[in-house]
Amino acid sequence: MTDMTDMKPFKFFTVAYLTRIGNEVAGTLAELQSGLELCSDASIFHHTFQTLGRHHFLTEGFSNDFAQWVLAATNRTELAEHLAALDIRDYVTIAELRSDLRRLVGDYCAEHPQLAAQMALEPFCFCESVEVTLPLESVASTIEEFRRGIEGLSHASFYYHFMSARMRLGFRTNDFSLWLANEAGRDALADRVNRIDIYTNTLDSARAEMLRLIAREDLAS
Repeated sequence: MTDMTDMKPFKFFTVAYLTRIGNEVAGTLAELQSGLELCSDASIFHHTFQTLGRHHFLTEGFSNDFAQWVLAATNRTELAEHLAALDIRDYVTIAELRSDLRRLVGDYCAEHPQLAAQMALEPFCFCESVEVTLPLESVASTIEEFRRGIEGLSHASFYYHFMSARMRLGFRTNDFSLWLANEAGRDALADRVNRIDIYTNTLDSARAEMLRLIAREDLAS
């Protein structure tokens, strides 16, 4: 286990997002396909990763805005289910995620050209978020300080460190697990924290599970 005196502290941040509407608007599935090709990386991130953060209180339903629109506005259940089945934990770049979104919509449009041209009940507006981060006073130099810091985090802070960090880091992990493994020398705990399901848990229940894992680790130490 890492010498605590050599451990770099964990710095907690909070985050705020300013949402703006992009240039792309889709009124049909064909236009959605085109929009997925032309929209910004920030827009893809907004409608997938950030959807989970905005709907932190939900454990059921579709996990991204594209799937939700396809179901609600075009009534194409099969395509909506395929889009919803994409697991953001499998991606380390927006380019990879965009490619799979485009492939699913493109294949459906090619197989059902008449449906692809039908007007939806309402348009899909591609949006993106401007991220503003601020450091918190809370800093953890020990596992106990780390536990207390997580306990007091807002939903925005927890989302930033646990969910959106996956794309920011370019790894299939999160800020918490990275610190536990690299600084605290708690590889097994880091792995257990990283395996907390971000789809079947709300932010509150994911935090509760993380605190339970940390408490169990301390008891075993």
